[in-house]
Amino acid sequence: MSSVLVLRLAGPMQSWGASSRFTRRTTESAPTKSGVIGLLAGAAGIQRGDDARLVPLAALRFGVRIDQPGTRIRDFQTAHHGVTGKSMPLSERFYLADAVFVAALEGDHELLAGLDAAVRTPVYPPFLGRRSCPPAAPLELGLHQNARLETVLENVPWQASAWYRRRLRDQRPEGLSVLREAAADERSAADSLRDQPLSFAAAHRRHALRTVVTTTVPVPQPRAAAASAVRHDPFDALEDESS
Repeated sequence: MSSVLVLRLAGPMQSWGASSRFTRRTTESAPTKSGVIGLLAGAAGIQRGDDARLVPLAALRFGVRIDQPGTRIRDFQTAHHGVTGKSMPLSERFYLADAVFVAALEGDHELLAGLDAAVRTPVYPPFLGRRSCPPAAPLELGLHQNARLETVLENVPWQASAWYRRRLRDQRPEGLSVLREAAADERSAADSLRDQPLSFAAAHRRHALRTVVTTTVPVPQPRAAAASAVRHDPFDALEDESS
């Protein structure tokens, strides 16, 4: 069986565009395969025009679970040409604020082990869809050997933020939405999304259509709370003048 690499994608803002055009830059409601593969390619040091090294990454089977949907926000941005100083058209950009996702990739164990190591010590800093969207915490959630994408996305602990879980204490969601690629032997109804990366070259960035199956999984037990931090009092650094 294949292995599955799992990532936690969380940050103040994320933006995962699949059909952005001109001055309107939209975001999908969950990370795109193109965006996550781009994150991994950058971590591994793969250059934008190196399509040959991109092929095995793009062949990985991809899925994502929405643990904390976040809030869609809109921003207007202005810019000036770096040489002429001429004002550029006003652009409209959309983001997801305070969202948390679990992304999983299924495929060859050696390839995924290399990507797991790359995420821990990346060549290029990772970002969540756009360079202005850094992750708020380490991405890695582990590499599962001899596992399937569906099983991992069903069992990885709920990654929602502590404040979000407290807010939903009395109305915990019945299930979490999962968007994943259909298995070879699966005949489920599916949608199409143009986020299958073919090339990240700046001059001819290309993507193909990919089938996406949407399912719901029960909410797993939440991740264990982090160990209590050592008590810190800034006044401890001051000398007691009475002594």
